[in-house]
Amino acid sequence: MIPTQTARAGKHVHVVVVGAGFSGIGAAVRLRQAGIRDLLVLEKAPQLGGTWRENTYPGCACDVPSTLYSYSFTPNTAWSRVFAGQQEIHDYLRTTAERFGLGEVLRCGVQVRAARWDPAAGRWLLDTSDGPYSAAVLVLATGPWHVPRRLDVPGIEEFDGPVLHTARWDHGIDLAGRRVAVVGSGASAVQLVPAIAPRAAAVHLFQRTAQWVLPKPDLPVPAAVNRLLDRLPGARGALRAGQYTLQEGVNYAFRHPRLARLLETAARAHLRLAVRDRRLRQALTPHYRLGCKRLLTSSAFYPALARPHVHLHPTAVTGVRGNEIVGADGTAVQADVLITATGFRIGDLPLAHSLYGTNGRTLHDTWDGEPQAYLGSTVNGFPNLFLLLGPNLLGGSTSVITVLEAQLTYLTAAVTQIEHSGHRALEVRAAAQRAHNAAVQQALETTVYNSGGCTSYYFSPSGRNTFAWPFSTGRLVRQLSRFDPDAYTWHAPARPTALPAPRPAPLPAAATPQFDEPLEPAGEEQP
Repeated sequence: MIPTQTARAGKHVHVVVVGAGFSGIGAAVRLRQAGIRDLLVLEKAPQLGGTWRENTYPGCACDVPSTLYSYSFTPNTAWSRVFAGQQEIHDYLRTTAERFGLGEVLRCGVQVRAARWDPAAGRWLLDTSDGPYSAAVLVLATGPWHVPRRLDVPGIEEFDGPVLHTARWDHGIDLAGRRVAVVGSGASAVQLVPAIAPRAAAVHLFQRTAQWVLPKPDLPVPAAVNRLLDRLPGARGALRAGQYTLQEGVNYAFRHPRLARLLETAARAHLRLAVRDRRLRQALTPHYRLGCKRLLTSSAFYPALARPHVHLHPTAVTGVRGNEIVGADGTAVQADVLITATGFRIGDLPLAHSLYGTNGRTLHDTWDGEPQAYLGSTVNGFPNLFLLLGPNLLGGSTSVITVLEAQLTYLTAAVTQIEHSGHRALEVRAAAQRAHNAAVQQALETTVYNSGGCTSYYFSPSGRNTFAWPFSTGRLVRQLSRFDPDAYTWHAPARPTALPAPRPAPLPAAATPQFDEPLEPAGEEQP
């Protein structure tokens, strides 16, 4: 395990990064490479890892190819599978932190409870479990997949057995020979059900909405293949670029919903080949456009549902009576263990309720249920605050790491500009933020995310899509590669003269980003 700094002196630094998952580790590496050394990463858990630390349920794995789901500046050359599992990804994050010496800036077991902007000092004042900290720049790297969405139905507190959320798995509970009820049919459920079905006496899956599922070519990667890729110049870069292009092809179809029908044909064929029972197949067939909800991939989910002791109940759960799970259609099944695969509260950003900006209002109150930011990164009224993987940045097929690395380019440029200008803070202009979000919302109207005929976690309670990016990933990367100081208000200088800009540290040859010129599908209109 990577050694980390103990809680001690040195609590007043230039940059504080909150969270040590993919976003926080990447931010620390990139900022230090840009010459910004006065920083700390605060992580409330005992170890780093983020969602790959917390999600340890059986079958947990990535649904993006491993080669693409890794930092371009430190690729893993030894993935064991095309789609890596949870433990392997967590190990990769630990190895990355060790390689870049992040132990000297990482403080685990320190929870940030509140933060307030002090305009007089030009700093963020943090209340933490380790006492007060302060920072000129605050980076929230807590991610959208953090706060579990609980199943809130009558009687669940009195369930006569263990109740687990997939993000809070208890490995001390043995499912062998037990009747298991699983609520939810999304990304975690399609991985979980095939993993537990061979051990459980019975599995009851409650499905509120049928999902589109494409086959997942998850194959082992022999060590000989990894050695060959290492020996061939440019092979890994070409593989990564090819996977990126495939992902963008799906992304293009989501932005042009009629093309999504081609993917629907493939998904229907996958369902027909795997499920011979006509009634079960009908229950598993969605009635909305593919891509409207998160696209799922699995070659094991449908065969698991076809097993005689696995039962699909196409209904929402409305209550629990003792050890009975009750569905909206009157279904009642007995279970020994209740597993809620109900995902996360995507729009409920940790700290939003206790993060106070220039006007004394919290970020939660400022957003009023509709998270929005400029380029998903900065928010008017919150100087020197940067969000990683913020509102309206991701798509239904985009690799999170591609988007994250583009944001890290923007973050390091902004922090360097603050240093170079001699000003104490920057704050995105309200007009720039409004114009950006108006363009995003207008473009979303014609995408499958908004017009596909479903409801999803992409939407706020008021009906605004606060999650999806409506253009190509290449366009997003280009926009985030250019920091525009005119989009910001620059607060009074903290000193009379400017400091020289920090010189970026050189990257290893293998660290060269693969997508300086992102590929666009031929003939794509640029909105």
